[in-house]
Amino acid sequence: MSNCPRLDLHIPEPASRPGEQSVLGVLVLPEAGETRRPDTLAPEPELRDLPFGLIRVLDDAGRAVGPWQPSISPDRLRHGLRAMMLTRAFDERLFRAHRQGKTSFYMKSTGEEAIGAAQSMVLGRGDMCFPTYRVMSWLHARDYPVTEMVNQIFSNAKDPLKGRQLPILYSARDYGFYSLSGNVGSRFGHAVGWAMASAYKNDDKIALAYIGEGTTAEGDFHEALTFASVYHAPCILCVTNNQWAISSFSGIAGGDETTFAAKAIAYGLPGLRVDGNDFLAVWAATEWAAERARANKGATLIELYTYRAGGHSTSDDPTKYRPADEAETWPLGDPVERLKQHLIGLGEWDEERHAALAEELDQQVRAAVKEAEAVGTLGKSKPPVSEMFEGVFKEPDWRVIEQRRELGV
Repeated sequence: MSNCPRLDLHIPEPASRPGEQSVLGVLVLPEAGETRRPDTLAPEPELRDLPFGLIRVLDDAGRAVGPWQPSISPDRLRHGLRAMMLTRAFDERLFRAHRQGKTSFYMKSTGEEAIGAAQSMVLGRGDMCFPTYRVMSWLHARDYPVTEMVNQIFSNAKDPLKGRQLPILYSARDYGFYSLSGNVGSRFGHAVGWAMASAYKNDDKIALAYIGEGTTAEGDFHEALTFASVYHAPCILCVTNNQWAISSFSGIAGGDETTFAAKAIAYGLPGLRVDGNDFLAVWAATEWAAERARANKGATLIELYTYRAGGHSTSDDPTKYRPADEAETWPLGDPVERLKQHLIGLGEWDEERHAALAEELDQQVRAAVKEAEAVGTLGKSKPPVSEMFEGVFKEPDWRVIEQRRELGV
């Protein structure tokens, strides 16, 4: 009989489950302003402590502190706040539309609005975002027509994507928003390839991509980082660590072992870990990474540390796998409230204007939904059948021609 101890397979388990009290409130996080800001062009070996810190700019009182403070005008801050608030108003209205049977599917961004809004405002119009389904604020920050978004969700006759995409899987090239995909891991590979092509053509455009922390366990993530590292691709690769990948917690993807930003070290890439609920911190880290990419220093991996306040989608019930109070105990707060308080502290905002803007945005979304409903909701209106043959081949082959003839379109 062997004298060796018996092995025991480790199965990660979240710290708390439904019916238990959330432990998020006792997380120990770096203070705002504590994480150092190195020179943008510093060599990667000098940056290896950054994945274990947390870039925070706004303190608990809403003041901007520390070396990562970005220079943003009050007008730009208000624009970012508006984009975040519009995203939240849109989410609430369209989530209810799903419950009313007007669309087949919806996913909310609640708690993550600062990410898309800040990064959209930092990057240029010619740069390209390879998004996931919780960065709608990217489009709102660029004033994408709200009615167009609703038409796409209703898959009606004016759907800009002609019924070819699941609701909320937008595509808006003119707004630097690459076609969304439910195969989330593909975002990194596509972004790295796009960025490599930009560099190959001696262009000046960079790419930004998002995946969730769960996707870091897939091969797409590691393949993309290899290419990004080897070819110094000018891109920003963002892991949105919102603690939950559908119903599995971040520990299943390795979040209990180290930070997701630390995965950059193995590829010789800089890794930043950022408070994803802090608009200013997201802005500053993105600006740093963009400057590095444009200086031919290659890619940066950014872990956006945040929390998915709602369900994964309208098909998900988070009360089945996490404590009911978990969202309320998230220690980094509400991104909308935090930016509001910062602007108030600067003397550039107040509660009255905030309430007026919330009402204005609610009315804007109401009007957009009403306009789209006049065209038709799910199953009440559809793009023409002939659209299925468009945009498939540059020159249609004989089979497409024959199929069109058979349908008489």
